Amino acid sequence: MNIVLMESLGVDDSILNDYILKLKDKGHDFKVYNRSDDIKVQKEQIKDADIVIIANMPLSGEVISSAKRLKFINVAFTGVDHLDVSRAKGLGIDISNASGYSTESVCELTICMILTLLRNVREVEKKCREYGTKEGLIGNELCGKTVGIVGTGKIGSRVARVLSAFGCKILAYNGFSNKQNTDIITYLPLKDMLEQSDIVTLHCSASEKSRHIINKQTLSYMRKDAILINTARGGVVDSSALAWALNNDMIRAAAVDVFDVEPPLDDSEPLLKAKNTLLTPHIAFASKESMLKRAKIVFENIDMWLLGKQINKI
Repeated sequence: MNIVLMESLGVDDSILNDYILKLKDKGHDFKVYNRSDDIKVQKEQIKDADIVIIANMPLSGEVISSAKRLKFINVAFTGVDHLDVSRAKGLGIDISNASGYSTESVCELTICMILTLLRNVREVEKKCREYGTKEGLIGNELCGKTVGIVGTGKIGSRVARVLSAFGCKILAYNGFSNKQNTDIITYLPLKDMLEQSDIVTLHCSASEKSRHIINKQTLSYMRKDAILINTARGGVVDSSALAWALNNDMIRAAAVDVFDVEPPLDDSEPLLKAKNTLLTPHIAFASKESMLKRAKIVFENIDMWLLGKQINKI
């Protein structure tokens, strides 16, 4: 089999080479490329590929269709909305993802963001460097807060468990089919959940149903002292509506790790000019530990697919 890795997996070359060598020892060819978003370059890279590995780079139906030998797309990511899944499936191409690799990393950044906003960490750090005090910047405890979760898959469920251990009351939107951990989660309609939550955190996948689920209307349901966390996908929030809500004191603050356009951002991103925001350039999934987990899953996906026992199937 001809196997092509189209972008970095975020692990040391020595670790990657160990995985590659095992496949080469079984008679497979393995090529590694630097990421390119140029369609012509992508087509050239995978023209003879049987197996393609991508992370979060877009792979269009046009590129997929051009690879006449392609049988398996191995996505080193949880979401697959950057891939033309329908075109691939229409061509009989199998798809797997790296489900679960980033659960702990995303959960931990979510908690970090919540605590940073609640305790005004950035503001008091700045004041301390200016030889000031905590005066006027005393924040809030997390314990006892009501948290609303949109999306209770692996990550959302893990966040629920951790926040429950902090002493939070956990609510979740009942509009998705995946209803887990009902021992600690109360499922409600979206409006009711937003109205009752001190903190709203998003962990749903990108889909037509979740597109702009946080918009001007749903933001109006939130409490004026509530905070919003988005470590899910950029498209689940209407950034313009969120910026408007922040600048007009409709909600207290927001922490955002994902955007409609993958960072680096440009001046057209409305949240860059919004007040009371904590912005990070899509780092929730990325820790040294999660990258190692991801690489392991990716190569397990290949091994099992080659045995005719596909895992993590999309």
